[in-house]
Amino acid sequence: MILDDTLPDPVLLTERLIACDSVTPATGAVFAELAWQLAPLGFAVHRFTAGEAPDGPVENLVAVREGPAGSRHFAFAGHLDVVPPGEGWTSAPFAPERRGDLLYGRGAVDMKGAIAAMVAAVATIPVEAGTISFLMTGDEEGPARFGTVEIIAHLRKTGHLPDVCLVGEPTSVHRLGDMAKIGRRGSVNIWLTARGAQGHVAYPHLADNPIPRLIALLAELDAIELDRGSEWFQPSNLEVTDLGVGNPATNVIPAEARARLSIRFNDLHTGADLVARVTAMARRHGVEASAVISGEAFLTLPGAFSTLVSDAVLAETGITPQLSTTGGTSDARFLRALCPVIEFGLSNATMHKKDEAVAMDDLVVLARIYRRIALAALAQAA
Repeated sequence: MILDDTLPDPVLLTERLIACDSVTPATGAVFAELAWQLAPLGFAVHRFTAGEAPDGPVENLVAVREGPAGSRHFAFAGHLDVVPPGEGWTSAPFAPERRGDLLYGRGAVDMKGAIAAMVAAVATIPVEAGTISFLMTGDEEGPARFGTVEIIAHLRKTGHLPDVCLVGEPTSVHRLGDMAKIGRRGSVNIWLTARGAQGHVAYPHLADNPIPRLIALLAELDAIELDRGSEWFQPSNLEVTDLGVGNPATNVIPAEARARLSIRFNDLHTGADLVARVTAMARRHGVEASAVISGEAFLTLPGAFSTLVSDAVLAETGITPQLSTTGGTSDARFLRALCPVIEFGLSNATMHKKDEAVAMDDLVVLARIYRRIALAALAQAA
């Protein structure tokens, strides 16, 4: 179906993607569907699987349509996996349903709707405009170990490195176009373990209770003010996200107590520095610490790329998006190693919720915005 004699209907394309159950880590049908949508548009589609259980296998897709030699390369990036739907949906989460002005289904917003809009956007962009690629993973909603990082390795191996990249995360807040992301805070999780010696509560001198040491450490950590924010970032925050002993007895001093921290940090820190700081504090309290850094803070400074994104949004919606670094992490944290990256997409009001839904008119407008962005980015001087 052609919409307004310009773009394929992104609503129909979204419905086809939603109909593919793709709870993370995703493989199979949803990738076959996207390949089916892209192949007639001249894209060479490469699908590959990486990783093993428990975090894999994960399927990835890289589709490239080559432009003239020496032309610029613009990449669309995103994820086909979705979070589990949960219970209580009005309609089946993987049976797309139109009700009124909305299209319901898991992934409608995050982010199968945006991917469908990307497909619709490129359908009328001539090959002569330049090289366009789709970089799609199946584990952004999961550990993200075998998704975009493997796509990046593939791009480096083949030499298909983009000049700029747009990630279709749902960045809009109140209405389509009101916010774009030019960066994200970094993320690190730290596991704390205090070890002691089990014993009877009536004979504490024969035991070693680890709980007071862990509580003292947590109190010291909770009192830290990491910073007050920077020019483009909100303040970093350290949160205690879990605390447990698992002691079923009332008369036993436990041998172990555990806690977990999550730190979201801005560009005033690195993950390694924060881990070193917490580890040193833990050591003073006799507590062990281990950490996983999920991503570093990054920023695509406002400039030519953010200007063309803003201009495209303004042209189609009448509003200029706020350039922001708020929110959680995304795969942009990996892609920024390749080229400047910006995130822009649908309203995030229903993402990860039951009865996730997208305004069908927004899908149409988003496709037009994406077309403008791609054409402008390909036309930019190197």
